[in-house]
Amino acid sequence: MSWLRPEVVSALHRGREVIAGGATVALGLWLAAHGGWLLVPAGLCLAALGLWFAVMAWRRMRFDQGPDGPGVVEINEGQVGYLGPGAGGFVSLADLVELRLLTLRGRRVWRLKQADGQALLIPVDAAGADRLFDAFASLPGMDSSALVAALQSAPPQGGRALSLAAETRLIWARGGRGMTVS
Repeated sequence: MSWLRPEVVSALHRGREVIAGGATVALGLWLAAHGGWLLVPAGLCLAALGLWFAVMAWRRMRFDQGPDGPGVVEINEGQVGYLGPGAGGFVSLADLVELRLLTLRGRRVWRLKQADGQALLIPVDAAGADRLFDAFASLPGMDSSALVAALQSAPPQGGRALSLAAETRLIWARGGRGMTVS
């Protein structure tokens, strides 16, 4: 039996990586405060590493939308797979040319498009979708803060849209592939 409320335990569990990063920063600053030719640089390096880890953990935590949606996301050796109740498939991160955030029928989904034109739709709240942050962050030229900001913006509300996609937001596109006109 725990003396902490279940909501507090859940919040601490969700923010455990951010807490670990903060503790690492505190340990590094404590070491640096003890002075000396060895402890100051070592402590400052440890604090910088902890700060970097805490920022990335904070972004990863904000990226997580909860596992309330249909289907399961799998990531294995550079390949993203989605196994849903009605559809699914696999996309290689090396073949990915475009990443969009769509709102379809009130549900937000990632649209991963390959070079051959095939696309995979993954609900942002599918089980295991929180692991997509690391996969998307590894894409060349991806800005992880823009990735998190796209999810933090409110989905469109209001009347019926004439098309299936009420909102389409381009998050990332692979550069350097295409024709040039001289």
